[in-house]
Amino acid sequence: MKIAFVGKGGSGKTTLSALFIRHLAATGRPVIAVDADINQHLGPALGLTDTQAADLPSLGAHLPEIKEYLRGGNPLIRSAEEMIKTTPPGRGSRLLRIVEENPVYASCARPIALDEGSVRLLATGAFTEEDLGVACYHSKVGAVELLLNHLLDGRDEYLVTDMTAGSDSFASGLFTRFDLTFLVAEPTRKGVSVYRQYRDYARDFGVQLRVVGNKVQGPDDLAFLRREVGDDLLTTFGHSDWVRRLEQGAEPPLKALEPANRAVLEQLRAEADAAYGRRDAHRYTEQAVLFHRRNAESWANAKVGIDLATQVDEGFVLGEFADGGERPAPAGAHA
Repeated sequence: MKIAFVGKGGSGKTTLSALFIRHLAATGRPVIAVDADINQHLGPALGLTDTQAADLPSLGAHLPEIKEYLRGGNPLIRSAEEMIKTTPPGRGSRLLRIVEENPVYASCARPIALDEGSVRLLATGAFTEEDLGVACYHSKVGAVELLLNHLLDGRDEYLVTDMTAGSDSFASGLFTRFDLTFLVAEPTRKGVSVYRQYRDYARDFGVQLRVVGNKVQGPDDLAFLRREVGDDLLTTFGHSDWVRRLEQGAEPPLKALEPANRAVLEQLRAEADAAYGRRDAHRYTEQAVLFHRRNAESWANAKVGIDLATQVDEGFVLGEFADGGERPAPAGAHA
């Protein structure tokens, strides 16, 4: 299942997403972690040094080969150059699985061994000085949108994405690509203002949104969040000496996390599992096509030089035609 963490800068969304990833890995579940934040802090939150995090391969830098791989034998897509970030899959496209080996993961994913379990990490790539005044950061996260459009995931398999801060996610259709979005909110007016923006933007697209209160220090903070967020408030994460040690550069074992906060992580997992049971493959595919048509009409047709609406396989629903795509060998398979 596909999970996103969002929130304003400084809310603790990266810390909580990393803790959730660690918790899933500790239970033996396969996890792919995706750093789609402009600040690229998920790697260090998972235990990488700054140097190791800086050396992670960038999805954006590998976008041409990612497109070529996903295109597969889809007859509606003549070349990788004619693919954009929203290009939907069709019969003949290659679909990604959480548990497999493929050229995309080989080039872009890096395994991270945790004290309990392990994960694979993908990173969009940092916004560099060369990008300033030239590129939009959403061009970098376009690779994530393309991957999610082609991802065929199952129950008890997780892709967890640390999204860019604030409401910037709405500059593309990426916000619709998840089974559940956790919005991390501090008990402040600024904290809940991001929630209101996200709630209002997401409402028309059926985005499942649950709020996780963070830095909640007492009953007044909890009452504030309940008053401002209402039924969307799922749970709250309290003060954590474990997190403070992590932020100071230590690597405390996950089993040392406070029991109450570990219980919050399990509550997030249970909510994610419930969201998976409510997923609608038809709506997911329809939304991918909707944003593809919007991008095609607004800029991409002119850039690519063709009508990109012709790439839409009208009879294809992701998940229903899984065996119609090209399938790579599973992990451990030999030619």
